[in-house]
Amino acid sequence: MKKIILLTLIFILPLGVISAFAQSAGIKGKVTDATGSPLEFANISLKNTKQGAITDANGEFSISEVNPGAYSLIVSSIGYEKQTREINLEKGQILEENFRMSELQLGLQTVEIVGRREVGYDNKETFSSTKTASLIKDVPSTINFVTKELILDQVAFTVNDVVKNVPGVNQFSFYNDISIRGFRIQGQRNSGTLLNGMRTFTSFWKPQLIPHIERVEVIKGPASALFGNASPGGSINRVTKKPLEESRKSISTTVGSFNTIRALADFTGAMSEDKKLLYRLNLGFENSDGFRDLQFSRNLVIAPSFAFLPTAHTSLNFDIVYQDSKGRLDRGQAAFGNRDLTTTPITTSLSAINDYLNEVTINATVSLLHNFSEAISFNSTYQLSSYTEDLLEHRTSNQFAALGDGSLDDTKVAMRVFIRKRSWNNNAFNNYLNAAYNLGSIKNTALIGYDYFRQEQLPGGSQLEARTYLLKNGNAVNSYNPDNRDNYQLDAEGNPLTNVAHFDLTSPISNGIRDMSKYIYNQVTYNQYLQQTHGIYLQNQSEIGPLKVLLGLRQEYFQDLLNYNSPEEEEVKQQALLPRVGLVYTINPRINLYGTWVQGYQPQEAAGIINPDAGGPFDPLTSEMFEVGAKTEWFNKRVSGTVSLYQIKERGGLYNANNPDNPELMLQLGEEQSRGVELNLSGNILPNWSIVAGYAFNDAKITQADIEEVVGRQKPNAPKNSANFWTKYIFENGSINGLGIGLGYNYVSDRFGSIVSADQPDVFPAYGIVDAALYYKLEKVQFQVNANNLFNKTHWVGGYDVLRAFPGSPRSIMTTVSYTF
Repeated sequence: MKKIILLTLIFILPLGVISAFAQSAGIKGKVTDATGSPLEFANISLKNTKQGAITDANGEFSISEVNPGAYSLIVSSIGYEKQTREINLEKGQILEENFRMSELQLGLQTVEIVGRREVGYDNKETFSSTKTASLIKDVPSTINFVTKELILDQVAFTVNDVVKNVPGVNQFSFYNDISIRGFRIQGQRNSGTLLNGMRTFTSFWKPQLIPHIERVEVIKGPASALFGNASPGGSINRVTKKPLEESRKSISTTVGSFNTIRALADFTGAMSEDKKLLYRLNLGFENSDGFRDLQFSRNLVIAPSFAFLPTAHTSLNFDIVYQDSKGRLDRGQAAFGNRDLTTTPITTSLSAINDYLNEVTINATVSLLHNFSEAISFNSTYQLSSYTEDLLEHRTSNQFAALGDGSLDDTKVAMRVFIRKRSWNNNAFNNYLNAAYNLGSIKNTALIGYDYFRQEQLPGGSQLEARTYLLKNGNAVNSYNPDNRDNYQLDAEGNPLTNVAHFDLTSPISNGIRDMSKYIYNQVTYNQYLQQTHGIYLQNQSEIGPLKVLLGLRQEYFQDLLNYNSPEEEEVKQQALLPRVGLVYTINPRINLYGTWVQGYQPQEAAGIINPDAGGPFDPLTSEMFEVGAKTEWFNKRVSGTVSLYQIKERGGLYNANNPDNPELMLQLGEEQSRGVELNLSGNILPNWSIVAGYAFNDAKITQADIEEVVGRQKPNAPKNSANFWTKYIFENGSINGLGIGLGYNYVSDRFGSIVSADQPDVFPAYGIVDAALYYKLEKVQFQVNANNLFNKTHWVGGYDVLRAFPGSPRSIMTTVSYTF
């Protein structure tokens, strides 16, 4: 009986398989561009199924074994308009469908409401550089970016982790403190740091977190014509992840060196059946000890986003980003006074175990976009941000320990203590009207906008400072003057007694707990201030055949109210007229040439400096940039490249004066100049082969200053040469299908420290770092191992001097498991 059943199955099963194949259908076709040339690597998919194909070198594709029925056939390729075609398949039918793709023509959208659908290291469009949706190749300035895909591939968690992928950009310190083309941008300033194209207030002490970020954009040059006060080198814009119509969910966990644990989650999709209400929720958590003594990071990010699309003409977006960061303020490594950074371990920090830094940042953004017609649109965005700082730190007095005769003991660091609490609120309100119109054969897009920005330091901001040396009158000061030794309390050997004990670089117990009640404190009150700016600007983009012309003009009004809400309230007003001119010329579909001229302006009143001990008043910082370059696309627009030549002049830059009596005192220079060349390449050579590479030569010098010795000196923390490379390759065939490898290299030449004085500055040596990664994807699960600084190279990312040097991380291993569903 069993043999009969077996013979029956052997006879029936092949007939069933043959019947199934006979009843299934298939699709084949060809995809070309507007000129009829084949498009390789275009994506073809059947909506709501897992069936699809990718075109070959001839632009051809085929999909087999499709069940009969009605489908939506979708074709997409980077840089081209997506096409959807409704089809019906009958039993046994092989349907032929050919597509001719049109280049992506961006409309008048001025803010991102829904998410980016591109997947990879390349990004084709920007909203922030012109305040309209523009192809990056058509923008007359350099815009570099790091996408979320590259962020995940490198297991990056902060902006400081990813700027190594951008030519001409490097860390200035451990902090939220970046150098672009030799010019510094930093937190706790409202210039150079943007969130979704809006000026925002951020921490200075901790790098900005990015688990909720779609991409990090670096807009090179002074963008004052768009954003008001802006850094001469450029601005960093963090674009948050926005909702998508389709349902996507992913979670990942990372464990690794320095007791690091991270968890990320990203959920998006429709909240209503008609897909008019979309959501996205990003969660991020990190707990890490770091490689530095006593330093740790405990970070939490909660970032919900909602998009409401009531009609085809109106859309509304609401974002909240909540960040809670706990740790200690790391002032860097101190080495002995012989200027040899290797005399102390790179793990050396000056913190005490009872130090802390707690910060909370909240950003809430509402964006409205309405299209009155195909030619006219209006955008209005309001952003509220708040920041709170709660700090206790033991830190250097920026000098070695003084002896009674005025000499220094370079094995000990003079110390002081800060206990500080401060809070700020920021309000930004941006409104833009766009209109497309034609003048004969000339296509134009005009923009008129009004911006309002308000930054307020709230009541109660204050600091207790325990200074270094004890005076006989019961007070304390930060410096010792042997000419006035009779004013100081001295020990039996004639050395000045300390209020805060020196940090002994030779002792293993210098980081121990300190009794805060035994210090003598001076109180500093950060008086309330209010800073307001009003900006009105016009912009017109014209297209005259192959030539695109951008003209912009902004009138900015600045108002500072010092000692706000007090009888001593003082008003300071400034204004600036800021022009911008740009040209783009299309040589052929692959290559655009561009040129730009722009001016910048930054007030430098006390409200902007946020430090009552910095000195002043200071003149405003002004800047001017000329830039020319070329932008190109290759491999069917999957790879983008930029080459740029620039000159930037800045007048009125501020640097630490290295004054022992007032370590916070700033010095204003006359003029600085940066000239350079940058090369950048990003994208996918093949669908499974991604690359990011760049090189920058930057000759950034001090050209005018009261201190003659610094004229002609390279600007602080501005390397002349830097290079970056990262590539990822995924194997798609054979027994190693799904296995991937990543390899990267970063080079930075030597740099001067940031103390500007007649003395020769400390030098931070050149370095080259190799990173590597392994990936393995099994259906919805990906396993990933990253080895950063593979060869354990000792290096320093920046610094002020040998008392405040910022070493880079030694070798670290991070293991990540991700699940997508």
